[in-house]
Amino acid sequence: MPGINPKTYEAAPSRKVAFLGLGVMGYPMAGHLAHAGHQVTVYNRTTSKSIAWCTEFAGAAALKHAPTPRGAATDADIVFCCVGNDDDLRAVTLGAEGAFAGMAPGAIFVDHTTASADVARELFAAAKNLGLQFIDAPVSGGQAGAQNGQLTVMCGGEAAAFEAVRPVAMAFARAFTLLGASGAGQLTKMVNQICIAGMVQGLAEAIAFGAKAGLNMAQVLEVIGKGAAQSWQMDNRGKTMVAGQFDFGFAVDWMRKDLGLVLDEARRNGAQLPVTALVDQFYADVQQLGGQRWDTSSLIKRLR
Repeated sequence: MPGINPKTYEAAPSRKVAFLGLGVMGYPMAGHLAHAGHQVTVYNRTTSKSIAWCTEFAGAAALKHAPTPRGAATDADIVFCCVGNDDDLRAVTLGAEGAFAGMAPGAIFVDHTTASADVARELFAAAKNLGLQFIDAPVSGGQAGAQNGQLTVMCGGEAAAFEAVRPVAMAFARAFTLLGASGAGQLTKMVNQICIAGMVQGLAEAIAFGAKAGLNMAQVLEVIGKGAAQSWQMDNRGKTMVAGQFDFGFAVDWMRKDLGLVLDEARRNGAQLPVTALVDQFYADVQQLGGQRWDTSSLIKRLR
């Protein structure tokens, strides 16, 4: 699993925190919390990963791992979470061994999973009934952002809980912003994914077009990247797309999951998303090519 690149951490009192889910994102996020001096208890479905994490970050702070979400959440002031989808999120929060069962009244659950706005509101209500607080807080910035502690975090929930969490979460974030009531963080992440889908497809088409026209696309990207066509995707994925390299973090399978959430929400609210729906089908084509774990820039594989 990826480690971290330590940064200069904002001064914040040491807190007892838990982190549930040590995947590509959660592993380094929890690592930054440890390096910032917080007392961290981790839980992961595969226990060996929790043990590996404790070994890697030993000495940074008081660290331990727990066999259940409830065990990890016991005595924690803040419980952070980053798992796969709505069902995974319910599995680690609800039930006799879920985190909510171990949290003390007033403790805060911060969910970094990209999930539905509906599940965010559902768990916000469940937490409130137990005297707990819940913030939906999906992230953007990918694996590199997690490793460098430079994630953009989009939050929904109550202001008091947000303000209590912010100084701690800045250990792994560059921006941590409250955007509205419960569910607003997830809805904002959907906006983010709509933008990315369109930009990556446009970049893929541009590179494929230029290559067929006989242009040196590395040189072309260097030139147009200084003008109005510049974007994060061009700066960070343009050259790797030209080189046919697609092993840079966020996978096609996960993007399709996210776009499914977007399209479900659009059906409910009446938004028209013709480009997003089309790009979702293009990602389905990439999956059929065997690219389930390729990164999202692999859209260009359809065009070559």
